[in-house]
Amino acid sequence: MIRHIVLFTAKDKADIDQMIDGLSVLTTIPHARRLEVARNRKNDQLGNDIDVVVYGEFDNETELAAYKAHDLYQESIKRVRPLRELRFAADYNASAE
Repeated sequence: MIRHIVLFTAKDKADIDQMIDGLSVLTTIPHARRLEVARNRKNDQLGNDIDVVVYGEFDNETELAAYKAHDLYQESIKRVRPLRELRFAADYNASAE
């Protein structure tokens, strides 16, 4: 299983809800086993810079690639890119090696 985590910061904190709306489009893409979009709770003692988190689980690389190739993925990018300052992404294999 592949875990896909993307962290976003907003250029303007007033746009966080709009970013979440734009990222929530991703939850309708059928290739993910699980896909969540959430506002960061910001209660870490060392750093709270991240505003929005996207967390996804995919059966394999093929499903992750199909998710990223989907038209709704491009729609989400179009809606969120102008609102975000930073974007950090990580994908890792959560299956037993």
